[in-house]
Amino acid sequence: MPADPLRPPAHPAHLRTAFPATRWADLACYPAPVTAPHPLAAPLLAGNRRALARAITLSESTRADHEAEAQALLAEVLPHTGTSVRVGLTGVPGVGKSTFIEALGTYLADAGHRVAVLAVDPSSARTGGSILGDKTRMPRLTVHPNAFIRPSPSGGTLGGVARRTREAITLCEAAGYDVVLIETVGVGQSETQVAAMTDLFVLLTLPNAGDELQGIKRGIMELADLCVVNKADTDPKAATRAQTELTTALKLLTPKGAPWRPRALQASALTGAGIPEVWQAVGAYQEAVDVAAKRRAQTALWFDELLREAAWRAFQAGVDAARLRDLRAEVLAGRLTPVQGVRALFSVSAS
Repeated sequence: MPADPLRPPAHPAHLRTAFPATRWADLACYPAPVTAPHPLAAPLLAGNRRALARAITLSESTRADHEAEAQALLAEVLPHTGTSVRVGLTGVPGVGKSTFIEALGTYLADAGHRVAVLAVDPSSARTGGSILGDKTRMPRLTVHPNAFIRPSPSGGTLGGVARRTREAITLCEAAGYDVVLIETVGVGQSETQVAAMTDLFVLLTLPNAGDELQGIKRGIMELADLCVVNKADTDPKAATRAQTELTTALKLLTPKGAPWRPRALQASALTGAGIPEVWQAVGAYQEAVDVAAKRRAQTALWFDELLREAAWRAFQAGVDAARLRDLRAEVLAGRLTPVQGVRALFSVSAS
């Protein structure tokens, strides 16, 4: 029977002996789900948007009781998920991500698709606050009956993707949304985490960004399944030049024998030109790539991430804080190497 990715693994024997046994029950990342049906499950599966919003809020909470509730709900609706097309979008600031998403989302919603948008807003590094203004930049899509928009603060997490975005995707699918669009904070090496939870990774660029591919990092380009030159209407010649240069770069970065060769397209979120072609490319990608296998690999990465989180929490709770402080001071003073300090700490913890 396959392991439930929403449940923590059994703790290895050597770790159970290294830290007090009673600590593990207190520090499990995800408490065991209760068996009673969750009151949000039925309305969520019926497509109730208010229930979906409440469920996502529950999954974002850091309270232990809310976390247990959220995992129980996720376990209950899990059999009804996995049927959507998951698309992540990123790009340099000012590229028009929100406007592009509204154009694509409205196009799909008008065609009968149910579209969920998870717009991750930047959190303040000082206060942890967030503007959460993405809805104001998508006025048409916000009021569309086939659309659901959920702005969520990134919380300063690596990758600019909210800590519970994976759970939010699952909940949106349970509510019947067959297209999930994820807008990230911006572009950068950390933003590539969006590729670990979506089927297709889209990089948006500007017409004048094509000159020698300025401002586009190689790591981002390597992950892009589709590059779209947005705002192509502002400078058609520059947009065509950017598309050509991006196409060449993508060819060089794509391994031989890959089932999908990334494409570069032009679009204008303002006029709607190129939006249907973008969706056609998404469909071609879904046909060419083994999406089920890709999602299994993503689940494995998610599991490993949760495992590291659980191990770190257990370590922090079980370690001798005074001993850790002393060893850190020894390392900083140059009397121990970092490796010696860590080994000394673990030799004490395991004794």
